[in-house]
Amino acid sequence: MQTEINNALKVLKEGGIILYPTDTVWGIGCDATNPYAVKKVYNLKQREDSKALICLVADDRMLGKYVKQIPFAAQSIIEIANKPTTIIYDEAQNLAQNLIANDGSIAIRIPDDDFCFWLSRRLNGAIVSTSANISGQPTPKSFKEISPDILKGVDYVVNLQKDKICNKPSSIIKLSNNGVVKIIRE
Repeated sequence: MQTEINNALKVLKEGGIILYPTDTVWGIGCDATNPYAVKKVYNLKQREDSKALICLVADDRMLGKYVKQIPFAAQSIIEIANKPTTIIYDEAQNLAQNLIANDGSIAIRIPDDDFCFWLSRRLNGAIVSTSANISGQPTPKSFKEISPDILKGVDYVVNLQKDKICNKPSSIIKLSNNGVVKIIRE
């Protein structure tokens, strides 16, 4: 795993994009603070940049680096969630501007996955994580289902967990600073 982390880290630091396994589905990722790399992800997915992307961070400490105010309920949700859960936070900061939604929010997940944890920790930052498909096409449930266009469009494919079958993407919950909680995807 260390070799794969080192290889992926090198690509991320050079502004490249990677294809990697997450705690949910195979993801396309880049350094979440690099606007040029984020633009490459949007271009590869053929996705409008008005549709925000998810980021992964290693832990709570790192989460605080990218969100001005973490609502009290966030910690409870993170602790009790029995499946991968992405939270949309108000007032994103220290991220590529083209990654942040028009309303200033950002979707972030702390994954339960060793590779993602160590990659984010070694990068010392957030990693974009969006499903490995062209926008509007079905999310691949396995590495074998990833389209050749995606495979050719990334700078590095992580050679781990290629036999993993993914059931579905994470749940998404929006937690506003004013206390409003909205379930976006179960």
